[in-house]
Amino acid sequence: MDSESFEQLVVEALESLPPAFAAHLDNVEVIVARRPTREQRRALGLRPWQTAYGMYDGVPLTERTSSTLAPPDTIVIFQEPLERDFRTTAELRAQVRRTVLHEIAHAFGISDARLRDLGAY
Repeated sequence: MDSESFEQLVVEALESLPPAFAAHLDNVEVIVARRPTREQRRALGLRPWQTAYGMYDGVPLTERTSSTLAPPDTIVIFQEPLERDFRTTAELRAQVRRTVLHEIAHAFGISDARLRDLGAY
């Protein structure tokens, strides 16, 4: 899939957010990258055989105070691993949406452990 078509899947996922949630994402930049960089892999604690579909980098809303000055948070969605693992357009669309929502959950301060407890994995 070309990068423009893939980015459209990310846009669709973002546009599907309820307005109450989307309103809190003004300080979050969502970007698409081909694959995680060496630095991103290190930050995620990935082993050589592991991969990631997305990454959140920032200060979660639950950890901010009124005096918190923070640069925009970033969510990166990694196109290559998603395309490799999800071959059909329907599977890819569903997993891109799931990945976007997962990373947004981190922006709201929800940990991986809590997402597991909620059955989001």
